[in-house]
Amino acid sequence: MGKFDKYKIDLKGMQADSCKYEFVLDNLFFTDIDGPEVQKGKVHVELVVKKTSRAFEMNFQTDGMVWVPCDRCLDDMEQPISSTDKLLVKFGHEYAEEGDNLIIIPEEEGEINVAWFMYEFIALAIPMKHVHAPGKCNKAMSSKLSKHLRTTPDDEDEEPFIPEEDDLLTAGENETPIDPRWNELKKILDNN
Repeated sequence: MGKFDKYKIDLKGMQADSCKYEFVLDNLFFTDIDGPEVQKGKVHVELVVKKTSRAFEMNFQTDGMVWVPCDRCLDDMEQPISSTDKLLVKFGHEYAEEGDNLIIIPEEEGEINVAWFMYEFIALAIPMKHVHAPGKCNKAMSSKLSKHLRTTPDDEDEEPFIPEEDDLLTAGENETPIDPRWNELKKILDNN
């Protein structure tokens, strides 16, 4: 029996109009699939397969926790994920992926392995930016990062500063006047 045999769905032999499957994806699953985005996690996937006159509609509900590296300190952090995804599967002569969510499988095989699709749905559910909560980053890494953020040698005596999301000002919040030299530089950019 292969590593991913338990994730095969027999569509050709499906008796009922609708079937429900449940999978718990753990560290072993992520190690076996060897994908670059997620190495560890515990995710519950509920799959409902509905047979229609033309295709099979597969609805995935994914909920759980994965461990990904923090963008700021590179330590692993827990990232909750939740997603609802849909695949349409049709029978054809050979395997093909058409469009975003249409899969064609050979009719003589009559089954589809959903392991890689579940992994992709999990990877796509991870936010682009994943950072520890303020104050939870690795202190040693944070201090090294702050050394590289210093602009003058006089900054050595100051407390290390690492900008948190809340510290960043959005456009319009800064009330100080802009140095006129910046306006002159912006004119150069506008001319190009």
